[in-house]
Amino acid sequence: MLFYQPQDGYRFNSDSMFLYDFIASFSPRGDLLDVGCGVGVIGLLLARDFPIRLTLVEKQEKMAFFAERNIRANGIDAELVHGDFLAFDTDRRFDFIVSNPPFYHPDVIQSEDEHIRICRYNDHLPIDAFFKKVKSLLAPRGRFIFCYDAAQVGDLLPRLTEVGLRAEDMRFIHPKRERPAKLVLVHARNNSRARTKVWPPFIVFEGEVYGEEAQAVFKKARTHTLKCQI
Repeated sequence: MLFYQPQDGYRFNSDSMFLYDFIASFSPRGDLLDVGCGVGVIGLLLARDFPIRLTLVEKQEKMAFFAERNIRANGIDAELVHGDFLAFDTDRRFDFIVSNPPFYHPDVIQSEDEHIRICRYNDHLPIDAFFKKVKSLLAPRGRFIFCYDAAQVGDLLPRLTEVGLRAEDMRFIHPKRERPAKLVLVHARNNSRARTKVWPPFIVFEGEVYGEEAQAVFKKARTHTLKCQI
């Protein structure tokens, strides 16, 4: 698939590819909502591979422009909502809600670029408000699949429980075998009582090259990107 991305500023990276692959393992179908879709890569890849009705939400005008262009370039039937997810108003209930949200803690040094701050830091989509809104939009047995900063997993699990979601599956992404996890992939379900399954770790690099699993994910995604200016 072809994806246009901004010449400058935030662009999707391997995190999005690993999340796409994790979501794909649950064979999504029905109504799927991609929150903070950026240029649309996760939702559009899923719409290519699975029988879903896709809705994308993106509040930044710059990223919504590219998402709309990528929808057209790839001939995908999708609805794009340009607006803040927390203000998203609909009577629909979604079978899947997926997101690569801004997850860096605001206490770390932030970029001076407002566009990058919105894409990266979770004060622009606070955990409590985010999870509460997701809960309100999920079907009774709907699934919420997202990635987050692994260092904040202790905050994620109780807050999911507080709104009535249960983490059924988790997988930690390690840059190298000997390095701490940087990212966690979470599959939570509405009204679930299941125990949490922790998957084997995903090791991105073996030595100085991508490991076999990472290479397989990139091959499966088959993305081509073009950087351009508005």
